[in-house]
Amino acid sequence: MKSGFYTIITAQFFSSLADNALLVAAIAMLIQLDGPEWMTPLLKFVFVISYVLLAGAVGAFADSMPKGRVMFITNLVKILGCGMLFFYDVLTPPQVPEYVMILLAYAVVGLGAAAYSPAKYGILTELLPADQLVIANGWIEGLTVLSVVLGTLLGGILISPMVATHLLAIDLPHLETGIETPAEAAVALTSVLYLAAALVNLFIPDTGARYARQYSSLPSLLREFSRCFHTLWDDRLGQISLATTTLFWGAGATLQFIVLKWAEVHLGMPLEKATILQGTTAIGIAIGAVMAARWVPLERSTRVLPIGIVMGVAVVLMTQVTWLPMVYVLLIVIGAMAGFFVVPMNALLQHRGHVLLSAGSSIAVQNFNENLSILVMLGIYAALLHANLHINTVILLFGCFVSATMYLVWRRHQHNLTRP
Repeated sequence: MKSGFYTIITAQFFSSLADNALLVAAIAMLIQLDGPEWMTPLLKFVFVISYVLLAGAVGAFADSMPKGRVMFITNLVKILGCGMLFFYDVLTPPQVPEYVMILLAYAVVGLGAAAYSPAKYGILTELLPADQLVIANGWIEGLTVLSVVLGTLLGGILISPMVATHLLAIDLPHLETGIETPAEAAVALTSVLYLAAALVNLFIPDTGARYARQYSSLPSLLREFSRCFHTLWDDRLGQISLATTTLFWGAGATLQFIVLKWAEVHLGMPLEKATILQGTTAIGIAIGAVMAARWVPLERSTRVLPIGIVMGVAVVLMTQVTWLPMVYVLLIVIGAMAGFFVVPMNALLQHRGHVLLSAGSSIAVQNFNENLSILVMLGIYAALLHANLHINTVILLFGCFVSATMYLVWRRHQHNLTRP
């Protein structure tokens, strides 16, 4: 691997670490304000909506300048969102519930993330040859998952009563911090992580890749995005990998909240302990990602599709386990299967996108589909909570949906193999 690759994954690690710690802090803020229960999954909803609404623009933005500079700018946007979250009580207009400002602030962080993603993945295809993309994605997904584990655990630790008491007791001479709650302390420390990511971005090398066509008007951006969208979905391999990653990210985001609710109802765990279960799933994803990077070359990436079917069945088993050691084992297994089948699919999609389109444009199409899936699935999950459906029923529906959808994708791939 080229040295610049390790700079990229270091910056990604710090940024993703902050994303996951901030989500826990934002959930704690909603609980602190007694926000409606169905409001919690909407945090992720507002975070990813920028990926969908700005999909036609962020790809062109990522290709308009060296991608290290794009990543630096977008981390500054995330820091702005942290500031809004920290001062939510001051910024909230009269007669508006304070939890609305928390959603808005988290949406700004999502705006930065949406513009960050095409640069983060697009630079891989500029820097590395195709035969290193699976390995690179194994590194990216493995470290991203590690950051999910550590970030989620960090958020849980920062809002836990024992640690929060010590943080709030710190007296900095001549400095009025305004930190009054554990969640605010967590947000402040998360801002430091985003700043560290931004500083590392300054050392990412310029690959020299330049894209001649830039689209300045909204209609031309939308036309170009539509062309890229149809190009990937019409490609025999592109459509399979895109369908798989679209399902994975929608299901993964929903499972993140399902695990928290399941831990509360099924296992009697508070939020700061339930975050450990999220980390357990993420450990499994890291294991699966490393295994895929080691054993699945790009040309055989579609052979992992049946694993997605089995993963849905494993999710349904969550309703049957209460013994904590078995809970951990099951979540690690589910995560490992997810990591093993998504890493090759992600690499295949990046390769097809780079061959057919530009780096930024292909990742923007991928982000649009994946995050539209997140919006739809989180919206359905919020509606199920609003309807007071038991979490075990939700898990049963969720697992069956994942297995059925992956079966249809696998059948579509078998059909594509017979096409001229």
